[in-house]
Amino acid sequence: MQGSLRRRQAGSPQRGSLYPGRHGAASADDTRKSPPFHFDLWFYFTLQNWVLDFGRPIAMIILPLEWFPLNKPSAGDYFHMAYNVITPFLLLKLIERSPKTLPRSVVYVSIITFVMGASIHLVGDSVNHRLIFSGYQHHLSVRENPIIKNLKPETLIDSFELLYYYDEYLGHSMWYIPFFFILFIYFSGCFTSIKEESRMPVAALLLMGPSSLYYWYLVTEGQIFILYIFTFFAMMALVMHQKRKKLVLDSNGLFLFYSFIITLVLIAVWVVWLWNDKILRKKYPGVIYIPEPWAFYTLHVHSQRETASEF
Repeated sequence: MQGSLRRRQAGSPQRGSLYPGRHGAASADDTRKSPPFHFDLWFYFTLQNWVLDFGRPIAMIILPLEWFPLNKPSAGDYFHMAYNVITPFLLLKLIERSPKTLPRSVVYVSIITFVMGASIHLVGDSVNHRLIFSGYQHHLSVRENPIIKNLKPETLIDSFELLYYYDEYLGHSMWYIPFFFILFIYFSGCFTSIKEESRMPVAALLLMGPSSLYYWYLVTEGQIFILYIFTFFAMMALVMHQKRKKLVLDSNGLFLFYSFIITLVLIAVWVVWLWNDKILRKKYPGVIYIPEPWAFYTLHVHSQRETASEF
């Protein structure tokens, strides 16, 4: 009898465990009752994304340069450091509330990779944005920038290209792939068999606009449209697959799904608006043409301000 009790205790997860012993698809019991809309998590996500991610380069430009010399971390760098700490915590809380579970090793590797990528981006982005004060133009490639062309010896240009690679390619990949992976895993658990739960509260509707606008900035500035569109297609395929089982998205799944749809509309409007911009076309050649907002800023806003100040 004692041996049977020990076997039952060993085979069942502890109450309150973050990652139970089962992995993979949610069971039928998980989809009968859907959790309520996670207003607190989605609000914190939206707030910290806007303040700590979108707001960091703005803070660096607005605050007086005397407060943060160019050879010291800027206000935006401290914002980025806070983002690198808070966002992994929120992602863990998101996975914790999801009926769909993952092995601990997968979650840990994803979070570690996310922090590494965001930290690499912190260094590269800090240097690249500070180059604006020296005349660097984001709408031009590294070698086409006037301040880079004059560097001696010329091997320094290779170093700046390496910095750009770490910032825009390696850092972004290690940052955004785990981010979208965790969002998709969470989304895969947001299905219910109760149709009454497939509607969004007012709080979700209020957060949808700011959330979608941030995802637009994330995709365009991070140049991760392929990653985003594949994630969106995977979400659509999952919705159609679950519909055959008579399962529908709950309020959290609808919030995430509709946010991605609005993001796609915003990206399309952005591309159409800048479709005939010859300078940005040269910076972003190829089939997928999605200019970065900061490239648009240095080309059409920052340069005009400098011209106006000369007069």
